[in-house]
Amino acid sequence: MPRANRYYIPGRVWHITHRCHRSQFLLKFACDRKRWRHWLFEAKKRFGLCVLNYIVTSNHIHLLVKDTGQDVIPRSMQLIAGRTAQEYNQRKNRKGAFWEDRYHATAIDTEGYLAQCLVYIDMNMVRAGAVSHPSGWVNSGYQEIQNPLDRYSVIDYRALRELLGISNLTQLQSEHKGWVKAELKKDCAVRKPLWSESLAVGSEAYVQGVKEALGVSAKARQIEGQEGLYRVRERRASYTCDFDAKNNGLNNYRHLILDES
Repeated sequence: MPRANRYYIPGRVWHITHRCHRSQFLLKFACDRKRWRHWLFEAKKRFGLCVLNYIVTSNHIHLLVKDTGQDVIPRSMQLIAGRTAQEYNQRKNRKGAFWEDRYHATAIDTEGYLAQCLVYIDMNMVRAGAVSHPSGWVNSGYQEIQNPLDRYSVIDYRALRELLGISNLTQLQSEHKGWVKAELKKDCAVRKPLWSESLAVGSEAYVQGVKEALGVSAKARQIEGQEGLYRVRERRASYTCDFDAKNNGLNNYRHLILDES
């Protein structure tokens, strides 16, 4: 498996994906998914990680964040991934890698495309066939946006509202529900790998800007258009972490990935 590529351009919104080693279902138990979220909260508290959305599945995670400083995201990911793996291996008396090497980060255009990425993350377990609606999956940002927590919340509601151009939380919840409802009417099993296998996704001008900002490292990369979206393509398909209902036998594990302890 080739290493997932990572790049840093200040001030961007990033869609981060990270999967378990060899796509194993190491996050199949609710207790481990809760611990991942605990360390996400700790990253927010310790480093100021700005979280816009997330979901923890049985074998990978999605995280949508806004960059607030050069070291915030890598330090946060090191904490979350490292502590989650350490706790799991200690509990299971296990040795070996927990994560599939590096996480992958895709720069997301916030001008008209952020909502699409937000809903793409929300729909992950619907595409997998594990639930019929995002509300059915506990370990997700969808739950936090629709049912805000009094304590230990990780979603930065203010940052999310400002990026989406929404004035208050009630409006955010209403718009969010509407986006998901519209998406559910489409073919939910269709996976769109451009959201997690690209260097950047958005308008043609945005992805061109990202390509130029990356300089030599992206010089030979192609800009592609797909269904009104543009992306800077990776040199190769270096990372795949979403699974639809037909992939990797996920439906065979439905009895494992529900809220077991």
